[in-house]
Amino acid sequence: MKPLVIIADDLSGAAESAAGFLLRSSGISLRLGPDAPDGSGVTVFDLHSRRSDPARASRDVRSVLQSSDGSEIVKKIDSLLRGNIAAEVGELSRDGSPVIVAAGLPRQGRTVQDGVVLVDGVALHSTDLWRAESKPTPRSIAEALGPSAITSGVSLDDIRSGRLSQVLASISEAGSVAICDVETESDLELIVAAAQEVRGSRLVGTSALAMAVARRRTVQSPVACPSLRVSRFTLVVVGTADASAGDQVALLRDSGAHHIEVNSAELLAHSVDPLPILTALDRGNVVVSVSGPVVPAESVHLVSALADLIAAVDAGFSHDDYPIDLVLTGGETARSVLDRLRVDTLSPIYEIEHGAVLSVDRTGRYIVTRPGSFGNAHSLFSITKFLAQPTPVAAPDSPPSVTPSDNEVNPMSIESTPLPLIAVTMGDGAGVGPEVIVPALLDGETRKRCRPVVVGDAKRLRLAATVLGIDVDVVAIEEIKDAEFIDGRINVIDLDLLPEDLAWGELSAVAGDAAYQYIRVASELAVRGEVQSICTAPLNKEALHAAGHIYPGHTELLAHLTGTEEVSMMLSTPKLKVIHVTTHIGLLDAVARIEPGLVERTIRRGHEALVRTGNPSPKIGVCGINPHAGENGLFGYGEEEQKIIPAVELLKAEGIDVHGPLPADTAFFLAGRGDYDLIVAMYHDQGHGPVKVLGIEAGVNITVGLPVIRTSVDHGTAFDIAGKGIAEAGSMVEALRQAAELATSTFVSK
Repeated sequence: MKPLVIIADDLSGAAESAAGFLLRSSGISLRLGPDAPDGSGVTVFDLHSRRSDPARASRDVRSVLQSSDGSEIVKKIDSLLRGNIAAEVGELSRDGSPVIVAAGLPRQGRTVQDGVVLVDGVALHSTDLWRAESKPTPRSIAEALGPSAITSGVSLDDIRSGRLSQVLASISEAGSVAICDVETESDLELIVAAAQEVRGSRLVGTSALAMAVARRRTVQSPVACPSLRVSRFTLVVVGTADASAGDQVALLRDSGAHHIEVNSAELLAHSVDPLPILTALDRGNVVVSVSGPVVPAESVHLVSALADLIAAVDAGFSHDDYPIDLVLTGGETARSVLDRLRVDTLSPIYEIEHGAVLSVDRTGRYIVTRPGSFGNAHSLFSITKFLAQPTPVAAPDSPPSVTPSDNEVNPMSIESTPLPLIAVTMGDGAGVGPEVIVPALLDGETRKRCRPVVVGDAKRLRLAATVLGIDVDVVAIEEIKDAEFIDGRINVIDLDLLPEDLAWGELSAVAGDAAYQYIRVASELAVRGEVQSICTAPLNKEALHAAGHIYPGHTELLAHLTGTEEVSMMLSTPKLKVIHVTTHIGLLDAVARIEPGLVERTIRRGHEALVRTGNPSPKIGVCGINPHAGENGLFGYGEEEQKIIPAVELLKAEGIDVHGPLPADTAFFLAGRGDYDLIVAMYHDQGHGPVKVLGIEAGVNITVGLPVIRTSVDHGTAFDIAGKGIAEAGSMVEALRQAAELATSTFVSK
């Protein structure tokens, strides 16, 4: 595998990009300057060029390229298009290399539509996110690349068409820079996969693109990570003008940290005394922020002066046995501080939360960097709490952490990096379940993400493979430990419950009972910890009932088998996520069952699920029950005021970003364009209808609230096409992807 070189323009973004390769590379090095790569499997360069002269930015990129011959190149850019993008991307294409731009950051609500960056559905140039910049906001990525760049847009239809590599190759041959629309993480993975088929291509995008590159790289022997020690002296430096910083500082201050504000005018005059900061450090954590007006033209000088102050604090620190550990927000501030401290190389070792990367310098000092615009109100508090009590969650592809001794914690075991084990239940054998399982389990992306084991019927899977014309080795095993994961093999815990002559597409109590038994066995495996997730193919409710198992569907059946009193159904598509307050009951019964407590618990489960998948502060829209959400009592009998509003107000008071009740007809439209991360539907058809219009092919059903992870295809048994070899496996591939992602997620609800 080629060495990988990532070129960033600020430190926090460089660290964020490097974090995606933890446990995936034989070495990760973060270099603070355009030196030659040091032989690491992944070398990330912070050129500190966001505000430098364009000519210098171009020269530094050229220097890295000249010393990185034969390496795979990724250019990391700011998701808000700040910096010398035109000069740096121009340098990438100077020698005729194909350049592919994918500038989305879906986890932060930053997508690309028709070549325009959207922030939570609003065009970047219509926001105030460039308020600290001295130049006008670019109206498109093409504009950010400059007038000399020849560009061609790549639509989502092209990206998801299966012919993206040909599209990109054609654009490259015409001498254009390809600008890709981006809506989801899956879009980025498709772009990376296609780009690797375009000879000599160079990728340009955000840290999310770097993560997509990381996921496609074969896991090498990881670098041994030092054990984590407890941080005794932590200095938090807030170097961002982002509006969220105030809330983060306030919560940190309320938790007991000493907050020292330095006036911007005094800072520029270099008249701030470091002694109060030194004195406060002896008493606990200290957070330093800047107060007073910040003129964009003076921001560079202000950052420099702040860095001088922190360097003076470090020089005056007298505890020789303990360093000052630093938490630095804002890439320019972080880099300026480290330059003053003469730090030229960092080794990233752990990602505390999305974008907050813990690194160690040559002296053993901890340095946490995080983009200024990242993090919810709890971010700085969570980071300092982690440093004081380091209890890392196992990183993706890693085994459980070693039990710590004394005050040290080994954050990542390096002996092996197993992918998550997923039990795949076969569903109703007379339906399309076997036909979507076979190709999905043989899919290359599935193999890279997880180790799937089918709980079902081996002979039925072999029959499905014959129908599909696929040559595969279906192997019956008795226990999970007997599974072997090699190309062309499907492992099956074979319950052998179906007759060989079971007809395709016909209702069968035998198949209904078998579907129940598959779920029962998979649940037992999950509860015992033998698998990390369950992924289910569709069952037929009528067949299930005919076999004497009277459950409305998978959701309720799994709740019963795991002893869970209350769960929620979440439907997830690339465009829309919906969680349901009620599901498989009649409409009149649903309205009667809805009450504030149930609404509150459902919203909370949805919020926690999205946090777990990496969205630290999801925006949630809650549907009303009546048309127009009751329109102030015009429709209905006050259901919104009685059943929904109390729950919404309670959760708002807790800091959850929840809105409603909203008219359902507009809520789904707004969510479809990106205004909301999650919609809360009050009843089955209110949520299912829009989902099946906006994304059934890639839809996934997630059961939220179970003690085990469960995802499913978002379609039925499709008896009308079963056995014909034409069923689409895309939803099963996506369900397996999300099952693997949830099983390995480092994000937990706070």
